[in-house]
This record gives sequence, C-alpha cells and structure tokens, in this order.
Amino acid sequence: MQLVILCGGRGIRLMPNTSEFPKPLIEVGGKPILWHIMKIYSTYGYKDFILCLGYLGDKIREHFSKPENKEPDWNIEFVDTGEETQTGGRIKRIEKLIKDDTFMATYADGVADIDINQLIAFHKFHGGMATLTVVRPSTHYGILDVEPVKNKVITFIEKPVLDYWVNGGFFVFNKKIFEFINGDKDVLEKEVFSRILEKEGLYAYKHPGFWRCMDTLKDVNDLNDFWKKTKPWAVWKKIVA
Repeated sequence: MQLVILCGGRGIRLMPNTSEFPKPLIEVGGKPILWHIMKIYSTYGYKDFILCLGYLGDKIREHFSKPENKEPDWNIEFVDTGEETQTGGRIKRIEKLIKDDTFMATYADGVADIDINQLIAFHKFHGGMATLTVVRPSTHYGILDVEPVKNKVITFIEKPVLDYWVNGGFFVFNKKIFEFINGDKDVLEKEVFSRILEKEGLYAYKHPGFWRCMDTLKDVNDLNDFWKKTKPWAVWKKIVA
C-alpha cells in the first residue's frame, strides 16, 4: 500500500527557519521530521512513498539523492504539486500514481506511536471511504476554575490534555476520494471532508497515545527534547518490521 505525504506547505509559522529549508527537512534528533514519519510507516512494512512537493521541493529531492540519506528499501516518487496548491488539490494531482484501491496519506509534520496495521484494519472493518486518525491534544496554557463571586481560583491544571478529539493526520483513503476533489483550491480538511460527510462515510480512528505536530519553533524544541529523553514515537525501536 502506498503512502502519500503532503510536503508542499510554506511552514509560515516556522519562519525564518523555513526561508531556506522546507518544513519537512527541519531536524529532530539529527534527522528531518519527514524521515521520522517515513520510518514509522516503513517499520510496518509500508515503503512505497509519494512525496507531494511544493515550496522548496527541490531541497527535499536533493536530500534524498545523497547516498548518506538513502534508505535501501524505500521507493520514493517525487511529484511537484505546485507551491500554491491546497491539501486536497495535492492529493488530486497524484491520482494516476495510485496503484491499489486503498492508499494512505499524512502530513509531513506529525509523529505518533501509532500502530499503522491497526489503523488499516479499522479502515477495512468499517468499510467507509475515508479514515482519519483523531487525537487528544494538550493545551499550551494552564486551565483554571475560578469561583464567580470573589474570583478565587479553585483549581489550576498546568497544560492538561483537552477533552476533545482533533484531526491528527494518518489517513487511509479509498480511491473514490478523488471524485470528491475538484482541483487545486480544494482543502482536504474543509471542502473535501465536507463533501464526504454529506454523501459518504468519514470515520475516526481514535489514537490515545503519543502524538505531536511541528507547527512552531517551540514544537521543534519540544520534539527534540522528547527525542533526547524517551523517543516516544520511535516504533522501529520497539517492534520488528
């Protein structure tokens, strides 16, 4: 089964770090975040990658062209999907490259200790067209419960895990999804998912374990700290492919 990775965004919230290097090449533990994501999937035996390139896409090509960065059993296809193309549009552009009825997709900035085989099994079980992995994020802020009369703080919880699910990427799609994408301007998370919800089934795979995305410099630093301490998403260190 093929994996499509959305690598074309500008990473605006990481400027100026992304002025010369695309976001997927920002390093965590001495390796690009993109490598970490691909390593998660390849651990479960999924080694056919389609990289949807855009902003500074040539840098990603150059990275994997260097002998020291090549993984001998990875098959990588690089596709220029345009600098201004939205997430849904990028997926539409690689339609002809999808070989099977089912394929996976994800962002180039999120890591998790997710069991890819269980995710795929869930997708096959429900029989719907699209599965997205949902996670519970932690807030960057302390949460307070304040007594309404005297404004006395009753409880204070520092950076708790929030009690709702959000889109964490790690998708599984049937090829029918291409019928729901009109062109470059379609955002996967907006127009495409809205159309699927209206006419087809959209299912959520609940992942209660570790998940983090890299949106800001603080996220980069946090991920590097996680890597130094526990390597929580390094499933390749815990299971045999």
